[in-house]
Amino acid sequence: MKPEYIPELIAKIALADPRIRREDPVERRAQIHMWAGILADVPYDFALQAAQAHYAVSQWPIVPGDIAGRWKATVRDRLTRDNGTFEPHDHPDLDPDDITGYLQALRGQRQAVAHGVQPPNTVKALTAGPAADEVTARLRTLGTYIPRQIDDALDAHRPIKAARRAALIAGEPDALSVHCDWCQASADEPCRSRRINSKGAATANKRRTTPHPSRLDDAREAARQEARTA
Repeated sequence: MKPEYIPELIAKIALADPRIRREDPVERRAQIHMWAGILADVPYDFALQAAQAHYAVSQWPIVPGDIAGRWKATVRDRLTRDNGTFEPHDHPDLDPDDITGYLQALRGQRQAVAHGVQPPNTVKALTAGPAADEVTARLRTLGTYIPRQIDDALDAHRPIKAARRAALIAGEPDALSVHCDWCQASADEPCRSRRINSKGAATANKRRTTPHPSRLDDAREAARQEARTA
């Protein structure tokens, strides 16, 4: 609140409680100076509403700390309910590489929420419930999250993980999460194409980029069993 608004605020509060107003000119100037310092961050309209709320339930004279305390509690509640997510589409002119501009926009967004200009964004991320468990399981399988475009660029150099990631993105179960009865590959290990000679001895043992169909069927059945018991 600007210092010049303080005399008007005190005058309006004095209509409900004359004890607030200082009659001595020296004391009045000192009072205005003190209230201005305490209420520097408090909007005028909020201060007046806080005074009204105070006298609605109390007969004690209000002090500037009562108003400042209500303001801090209100700001804390707004920011607690806000998820703090920065929305780039609200700033179409902001260069993604402009770190200074990004920080200024982020601070502006938080200030708008704190002062009630913008309502808190209370939409929560998937941090709980079945959907969050699925996200956690998929990230555990795929590894640490990195942007999709980087994953796409690396897929040519890691065909097995690329196939595994593509299956999960398509909604298919992770075949490598179960043992393969066809080639005896253990969980988390890729399937292998094995060739045997007429005597039953293995002559080739090459890693496959895709799992055996029977292994994928087993993974689907394991996912269904898990869904039934969840």
